[in-house]
Amino acid sequence: MRRWLALLVAATTSLVLIALLVPMALLIRAVAENGAMGRATAAAESVAVAVGTPDLELAMAQVPRPVTVFLPGGRSVGVAAPRTDAVRLAATGRSVTAVTSGGREVLVSAQSSGGTAVIRVFVPDTELTKGVREAWLGLLVLGIVLVVLGIVLADRLALAVTRPVDGLARVSHRLAGGDLTARAEPGGPPEVRSVALALNHLAGRIDELLVAERESVADLSHRLRTPLTGLRLDAESLRDPEEAARLQARVDALERAVSAVITDARRRSAGRASCDAAAVVGERVRFWSVLAEDQCREVSISLPDGPLPVAVSAEELAACVDALLGNVFAHTPEGASMAVRLTPHPSGAVLAVEDSGPGFDPELLERGNSGGGSTGLGLDIARRTAESSGGHLAVSTPEGGGARVEMVLTGA
Repeated sequence: MRRWLALLVAATTSLVLIALLVPMALLIRAVAENGAMGRATAAAESVAVAVGTPDLELAMAQVPRPVTVFLPGGRSVGVAAPRTDAVRLAATGRSVTAVTSGGREVLVSAQSSGGTAVIRVFVPDTELTKGVREAWLGLLVLGIVLVVLGIVLADRLALAVTRPVDGLARVSHRLAGGDLTARAEPGGPPEVRSVALALNHLAGRIDELLVAERESVADLSHRLRTPLTGLRLDAESLRDPEEAARLQARVDALERAVSAVITDARRRSAGRASCDAAAVVGERVRFWSVLAEDQCREVSISLPDGPLPVAVSAEELAACVDALLGNVFAHTPEGASMAVRLTPHPSGAVLAVEDSGPGFDPELLERGNSGGGSTGLGLDIARRTAESSGGHLAVSTPEGGGARVEMVLTGA
């Protein structure tokens, strides 16, 4: 916008200056020519007064220009000059101005006792254009200065508009990234301030709606506790102890899942959490290592020496790691090795999970797509977890085959 506004002002200013300065330049040249011709005519008339008198040579000497007097009878005095058709025309009693080589000649007729004399004053081209180039250069410099000044003023004006708009764009990107605390600073023209206030109102309203939605999810999940309690009582009333214990274990697992949903919904309403990624990843890899040992899978893990905080809760990161490792067990044959690496990153941390299986299509990143008959939500959970922290998820195929899932998490 700044560039386009500067170009617009430069074009407009240039057109206005051309419309003003070109006629002014022509007027300056005309004034210079008229001045030179007027002075030459005055000099010729001053000599014409002395024609036929002894003061003719004195009058000619006082003229600072080449002067020739053509006397009656064909004789001439002063600077040698040809008797042209213009001189013969002036000898009829008319004053003539003619263009000649190197300048112009002013011819004035004067009556004497012997007939009509013609006084010729030569005006060189340098005198006709004296001071014109300097004046034109001054106009050119003035025009350039005015154009530059207009561009600078236009750029300052555009900056006053684009700077608040850039701020609005940054706030919009932060809101899109999940930072609902982002707010725009109203500034600039009234219209831009109005947009900033509207964006702030929208962000506040989105935050309120999300809080209400999460509380609704928590309330709906809480309602499941009543049928769970009845189910627990039914399980306790069973006569078979083993069957009762099995059902109670299922009920306990379901109740823990419902409690986790309630806790997760209310935790999201409270704001963004954080955890030590090294501790969470290490704990989940140890959990899955038992199953990997049963399937003769080689597991390698690389963790940083110290804590590595990331802007994701421990529960979310654990679920994400479980989803990624669960995909390895679900979609690779037994005995396929896997590697888990957690390394620091300028923006936070990078969690990479590699396996030596057959690999998979990157389209499986789309929610609901699955290559093995599962729900297809595992990679989507990992992707949303990464994006909720401000990071991203990437899937690739290493040169040696297999699959590599790399998740970038923003630091806390």
